[in-house]
Amino acid sequence: MTTASEFRSGKGHRDENFPVASRLIPARHRAVILAFYEFVRTADDIADHGGLSATEKIELLDGLEADLLGAGGGNSQAVALRHALAERGLSPQHAQDLLKAFRLDATKRRYVDWDDLIGYCTYSAMPVGRFVLDVHGESRTTWPASDAICAALQINNHLQDCAEDYRKLDRVYLPLDALAACGLGVEALGSAKASPALRRCLAGLAQRTRSLLRQGEMLPVLVEDFRLGLEISVIYTLALRLTGILAARDPLSEPVHLGTPEVAAVSLFALLKGAVRRIRRRSRLLAPAAHT
Repeated sequence: MTTASEFRSGKGHRDENFPVASRLIPARHRAVILAFYEFVRTADDIADHGGLSATEKIELLDGLEADLLGAGGGNSQAVALRHALAERGLSPQHAQDLLKAFRLDATKRRYVDWDDLIGYCTYSAMPVGRFVLDVHGESRTTWPASDAICAALQINNHLQDCAEDYRKLDRVYLPLDALAACGLGVEALGSAKASPALRRCLAGLAQRTRSLLRQGEMLPVLVEDFRLGLEISVIYTLALRLTGILAARDPLSEPVHLGTPEVAAVSLFALLKGAVRRIRRRSRLLAPAAHT
């Protein structure tokens, strides 16, 4: 019997654009976050598999959910996550929400406008941040800021991979109305080099993504866990830098990823800035108590 595990691409958490359960995260939290990642990566690989029909993808994703809930045949990634969640008393809901996005990937190939794309991000990206916050016991008042950052990260990925998604999967996340406003159709993504009109469209979307990031700017200091705050600071700063690259370069013909030296430099800056911001926040919180 075919199982979801057979379609894993081999991509791991160290291959992602941003840190996943880095050493900044306390060891007691890393195992469940990595189990969540492996489950999600398996589902993502199924949704993006070029050799599977939409029906086959849905069946495999449904099987993953059944295994996650203890009602299926026992996919290893789903079983590992189910056990990890049970040990921590955590709900599978965030993983189930992500499966909704992967089912959309199996059947939906176009997004009408920005709101349509954000609706997709509600399932494809926001549950990831919410899960990590729940693992750390953070207040759900942090969710809106986290949602904004996670949506921005997702859209950055869409901008980076817009040509590949179109050529390999005939999938276009760029809002159709944004393309149309620049006089373009989706076929523009099949060119070897972006036209000036497509560059304007991509730069405009990158600017909207930057605005999303700004909505989550305070998240690194809103969370209670110091180390999680530093991790978020790194992710946020890397994402901000990437939006600048996407606004200036052509993803159809130029590299639009951060190189290792730049990642290291930006991460170090983010760590220092994040630590200073949190120390200042703590000082402000303690100041009234000092006068009582």
